[in-house]
Amino acid sequence: MINGVFFRTRAGCPWRDLPAEYGNWKTVYNRHRRWSGDGTWQQVLDWLRAGCDEAEGAAWVVAADATVVRAHQHAAGARYAPPRDIPAERLAVAELSAPARRGGSAE
Repeated sequence: MINGVFFRTRAGCPWRDLPAEYGNWKTVYNRHRRWSGDGTWQQVLDWLRAGCDEAEGAAWVVAADATVVRAHQHAAGARYAPPRDIPAERLAVAELSAPARRGGSAE
């Protein structure tokens, strides 16, 4: 069951595409959801962290690889046309403000 959760997390596949060798996908999903809700996964992580803290001491560091971060396909590289009603002297500020990028007011 745990290997099924790990596989699904690693592969990024839908639950229904979980290979049969990990058991019924619905069973794996339900247990993962229940353990996430009741704090079981957090307890396991805390227990593993405590063991690493004892072994490594203050030198132990957690690092996240940027390759696991996923963004929507439209999240990057969007075309941007500044609103026409912004004066030229405020254009640089308007380009940096989030509301202006989304088409809202730059003020």
